[in-house]
Amino acid sequence: MDDKTRTELEAAVYRRLVEHLRQRADVQNIDLMNLAGFCRNCLSNWMKDAADARGVAMSKDESREIVYGEPYDQWRAKHQKEASPEQKAAFEKSRPQH
Repeated sequence: MDDKTRTELEAAVYRRLVEHLRQRADVQNIDLMNLAGFCRNCLSNWMKDAADARGVAMSKDESREIVYGEPYDQWRAKHQKEASPEQKAAFEKSRPQH
């Protein structure tokens, strides 16, 4: 497989992942972190890191909007719930890995 095709496929997979996460707003970021070691915020940080590495101007808010599909504060107001004590404890236990 040539590099261009691989990059196009990787981009398609990324877009599909982001769309899946947008559709599954019921899945909280803390649960993603506890189970998979990354969340929507990680993806947006990685997007910004990639932009920075290429000299592309992108703010943290812009990278979050790319991942969340809307301004982060709007998404939080609509979908984010207070983490349970169990979720917080699991996060603290696995935090060094993040």
